[in-house]
Amino acid sequence: MPTLFKTIRCRVSGLLARLGPYQSQSLIDYPFARSDVAMLQRCTVQPEDACIDDQSWNDLLLDQYSDHIAVKVSIFGQQLLHRRLRLGLSNEASHTLCARLGELQNNFALRSELQNLCRPLRESDTEISAMLFGTQALHEVPAWARYLWMLPWLLPASLILTILTPWAWIGAGTAIFFLLSLQSSFFMRVHVWNKAIKSVQLMLGVATKLGNRSEKEQSAFTASFIADNVRASKINRALSDHPELNLIPAGRAYYDWFGLGNVRHYFKSRDTVLLHQDFLQRCFLRCAELEADLALAAHLNTVERVCWSERSVDRQMMLEQFVHPLMPDPAPLSIHLDGKGAFISGQNGIGKSTLLRALGLNLITARAFGFCYAHSARVPALPVYASMQSEDSLLGGESLYIAELRRARELLASSLSPQRGIYLIDEIFRGTNHLESISAAASVLHALAANASVIVSSHNLVLAALLKQSLLPLCVSAVDGDRKSLRLMPGVLADTNGIALLAAHGFDHSIAQQAQIVASWLSEYLRHPGDCEQLLT
Repeated sequence: MPTLFKTIRCRVSGLLARLGPYQSQSLIDYPFARSDVAMLQRCTVQPEDACIDDQSWNDLLLDQYSDHIAVKVSIFGQQLLHRRLRLGLSNEASHTLCARLGELQNNFALRSELQNLCRPLRESDTEISAMLFGTQALHEVPAWARYLWMLPWLLPASLILTILTPWAWIGAGTAIFFLLSLQSSFFMRVHVWNKAIKSVQLMLGVATKLGNRSEKEQSAFTASFIADNVRASKINRALSDHPELNLIPAGRAYYDWFGLGNVRHYFKSRDTVLLHQDFLQRCFLRCAELEADLALAAHLNTVERVCWSERSVDRQMMLEQFVHPLMPDPAPLSIHLDGKGAFISGQNGIGKSTLLRALGLNLITARAFGFCYAHSARVPALPVYASMQSEDSLLGGESLYIAELRRARELLASSLSPQRGIYLIDEIFRGTNHLESISAAASVLHALAANASVIVSSHNLVLAALLKQSLLPLCVSAVDGDRKSLRLMPGVLADTNGIALLAAHGFDHSIAQQAQIVASWLSEYLRHPGDCEQLLT
């Protein structure tokens, strides 16, 4: 009889486990904090990894780009995309990814089927990478927890004994006290843990379905799930906490409060996760990689200008007609560098900062995903470090110039390390006077360019002559005055427009006229400072 009851309970639990945690009619994608999305990368990064740092991530607006490519993607896929953007891929992994993306792009039926199988992952409302990959390992269950099953029996036993002696009320009161104390102590921990376990079960359910699909129909995308789908199903059932109790009104509440069901399941499920942690990590990465690949394939089918990128050696770069994918109507540009970095000049508002962000994003996607938003691309697979939005900090007690100096020290230090990359700098040292800004910028950029590729934009045109040996002067300009059609040509800006914008923005004509007189007096020397190429040798 007990065996029959156990069999029925297992069948019911299995049915509810398949139907329960993730088969909902309406699906709402849970909004996760940026720190949650970054958790997988933070938990798995190694000291030797060449990782894009936080300031570069923010300067290049990579959060916005991540949102753009991760449409209708669960926290699993979002975390994997974030890690790829931060860390990049090896040559072999990049070639494999490009082949997978190409097949998914061309096979709409397969992509739709796999997206439907991965859909339950989007019901996860808790990130679990910290639990599975975090440095703070799950602690073993305390020895006293194995005796918790005895405590719920103390209460009915004491109540029965009260018929024989009133002293039994002491036992009943003690039992109630311990039941309530344990429930109060563990309630929030159990609640948070159960949300994480739900995400684990969603993942295991998807892994089981993908494995079952691959058994019926061979596919390179789901082949890795075949060997483990049975194990995933068993772990999923082991993590279920008597789902049949949900069919009984108030059954779950009575079971938790008077049977310590939730606390006992908390410890039991921790044991299960700890026992199968390596398998769960592997399952997490497989599900996340598949969902990330599906998201990228869907994204690529919506993009007009995209190409597979080739990898070049350091200090060589070729991007033909590249754009920024977040721009609604971008003006494409081309850049060719061989052995040198670049000094970029251009009129106010022409799009120098946008150019740097577009260039940085394309370098990052080439390293992370194997494609660029361009007609053709051949770029080095190096991390990108940016300095574009340094600001003063009232709370941190840091002025703009001090913030710029701190960032410059970080960039110089990284250029001397094995993790050196490509450096994008916009308007360096804005926080001090003009003379010292140029002097400090020339010295820092010269040292930085000696060790790595540097691409800098600035209105201080004298820097172009000072850094000519290491940085190729390039000027971005509008074709026939049309700012929707830009070009990047060798040379330095000749026609500035800062003073012209005074009149265009409502300043009195006399102010603009006097400014032009001062500018004419200064410009001749600053544009043509004589033989200064040898100053920094």
